[in-house]
Amino acid sequence: MVAVSDPSRPPRLSGVRRVSGRVSGASARGARRVARGTAVAGRYTARQARRAANAEGAGESGLSRLIGLHAINAAGDAAVAISLAGTLFFQVPTGEARGQVALFLGLTMLPFAIVAPLIGPILDRFAHGRRWAIGTTMAVRAFLSWVLAGAVVTDSRWLFPAALGVLVASKAYAVTRAAAVPRLRPESLTLVKANARISLAGVIGAAVSAPLAGLASLVGPEWSLRYAFALFVVATVLAIRLPARVDSTLGEGEMLILPGGDDSEPPAPGRRGRPRMRIPGTVAFALKANCGPRFLSGFLTMFMAFLLREAPIEGWRPEVLLGLVIGAAGLGNTLGVALASLLRSVNPAITVVVALIADAVVALVAAVFYGLVPLVLLGLTAGLTQSLAKLSLDSTIQRDVRERVQTSAFARSDTALQLAWVIGGFVGIAMPLRPGLGLGVAVGVLGAWAVFVLVTGRATLQRALPAEA
Repeated sequence: MVAVSDPSRPPRLSGVRRVSGRVSGASARGARRVARGTAVAGRYTARQARRAANAEGAGESGLSRLIGLHAINAAGDAAVAISLAGTLFFQVPTGEARGQVALFLGLTMLPFAIVAPLIGPILDRFAHGRRWAIGTTMAVRAFLSWVLAGAVVTDSRWLFPAALGVLVASKAYAVTRAAAVPRLRPESLTLVKANARISLAGVIGAAVSAPLAGLASLVGPEWSLRYAFALFVVATVLAIRLPARVDSTLGEGEMLILPGGDDSEPPAPGRRGRPRMRIPGTVAFALKANCGPRFLSGFLTMFMAFLLREAPIEGWRPEVLLGLVIGAAGLGNTLGVALASLLRSVNPAITVVVALIADAVVALVAAVFYGLVPLVLLGLTAGLTQSLAKLSLDSTIQRDVRERVQTSAFARSDTALQLAWVIGGFVGIAMPLRPGLGLGVAVGVLGAWAVFVLVTGRATLQRALPAEA
């Protein structure tokens, strides 16, 4: 007898198809579970981040808004850096890249040297000055990120000007943000802790944004730049919506970058009665010491970008090497923020000197024993010392500068540090791409600067030593 199939009944699945269906179903269920778990973890992280940002009165004072703004700022900077890592440094011929970057980096010194001293008077005369100044740095980066998105595809001549314009705007943001922090700090927070919380938010923002920018760059470098454009647009709106107290200058004065005590001077003509004050010797000492780590940061950023491309360590791709050094610097910066609370009992004057000497010593080790481990150690040390030195400077300003001129002190000190970074970057570009020579010059500069700081600040350091005993 021959069995006749019933066409009205659906055919039975074979064993293979049944197993395949079970596997597909299990994979779909697993993916849904992972998605649900990721969403839950994301919501939990967001809740914890909001809770931390609003803690200790930061929510009521408006500091939490600045913390959120800084996280988005760092996220945008990370997206731009990831996109340009494979285009600005690794696709353009080395000689052409170094020449153009040196030219435009040299031009960036002009606004810092000339425009920065004019920022204070401009903000005094116009309402909503600080909020609009911060918003302008974000809007400029949004526009330039969009320009860069087209330039990296068409190999436009605007690639280098736009990239360095983003860099300048990022540094200008740091100056304007420093002037806003004292106005939003709640009474329950010290200025060092407030700055550490803002810095930590930046680290988290960059860490969250980097994988997203990396995924976007797999489609094309222009997509990570468009992602950065969207972030900076959001940041522009958030900057303008900062609390109105950011713009208040009530009770503030002006700080002169002249050592010689904290004695006040009469108001200058045309300044509407705002008092003026010389910078205290302790602040001048901490600021000079901070210029060393900041110089090294700028030097390593430019010198390593070209050195690792032209003479990579055997067995390692240039992109991977640069990522390891930058990652180590980021880790060091995070460790510095975390250690800030543990170093409260240490005099800031000693901390900044130790940071400067540590940079010189580790740079010497990297120059003599050039290799992957010394370079990663150098990046870690540079990030750690820059973070600790800056927090120590903040602490010194908070302790020794009268409250009514702290805003001016922070704005001017940050301007000086940005100049040190630019000078370091310029020296890094100008150096021949030989590890021992380039790093040796950095060691020489740091060593000479350390001697200068110790000799000129001997009295300040001597007064600091008994305080630690």
